[in-house]
Amino acid sequence: MPTGGLYFPCLDSWELEVTDSSRSAGAFYRDRHQLESAKSIIEGTFGEFLASKRQVRHVEAIELVRKRRDKAQQLLGFAARPFVLCGLPVRRPASSTLVYERRNGSFTLQITGHPQFGLPYGQDRLVPIFLATLAVRQQSQVIRFKSAAQMLDTFGMAKGGKEYRRLVAAFERIFGATIFFGTDTTGPRARVVQRSRFHFLREANIWYNRDRTQSVPGEEFGNTVVLSDEFFAEVMAHPIPVDIEVVKIFGSAPGALDLFVWLAYRCHQSSKNVEI
Repeated sequence: MPTGGLYFPCLDSWELEVTDSSRSAGAFYRDRHQLESAKSIIEGTFGEFLASKRQVRHVEAIELVRKRRDKAQQLLGFAARPFVLCGLPVRRPASSTLVYERRNGSFTLQITGHPQFGLPYGQDRLVPIFLATLAVRQQSQVIRFKSAAQMLDTFGMAKGGKEYRRLVAAFERIFGATIFFGTDTTGPRARVVQRSRFHFLREANIWYNRDRTQSVPGEEFGNTVVLSDEFFAEVMAHPIPVDIEVVKIFGSAPGALDLFVWLAYRCHQSSKNVEI
């Protein structure tokens, strides 16, 4: 009998028919008495009631969000309005694609990627949320934070070489992108057109410490990001509050994150009960 766990006879095995007369009696016996692990039987019978460790952590995170919301103890972050109304690409665009455009009613968002780094996409949308959150909290165009690990901690991301390389690549795509954002509205007497073209960042100096056992050298805040005038003005004029714990949950699901941030924006803007 196999070791390493409970095993039960597979009931389906009794329906097997031996058609090769050259097979030995021992082989016939093994086929007629095939064994199956208890784990596979439980998963096959009660699979809808089982959950992976990842799913359990997901449920626990949702419960934490609800408890903090009931107690009015939410950890608020902030998103920039252009990327709430018209999100970044969800999936990685083809390397030859350097222009992305999206419309939402009277709003238009167009992003031109850097020829070397390409268009921002997917989890890159966490970078503008992180930068907008620090800009609002610090009330400064010059954002300072201790290490790149702070951003990974903020969004519940693992800290390892792969994650740091992904973070650096995201900043490169964000830094190299040019954003065009505009509105087109028609009033009772005239048509109003507003256009703005800008970069996310003017300057960035970001590093990380590979050795977690050593203290971070240098000044108290070793990383500096200078937002562009236009991006900073937009963030300060229209900060969209979002629950950071919910952003953590949807960090790896960009489409779901876009929907949540948009709903947060609609609820924030609403002054009465409305249907969405």
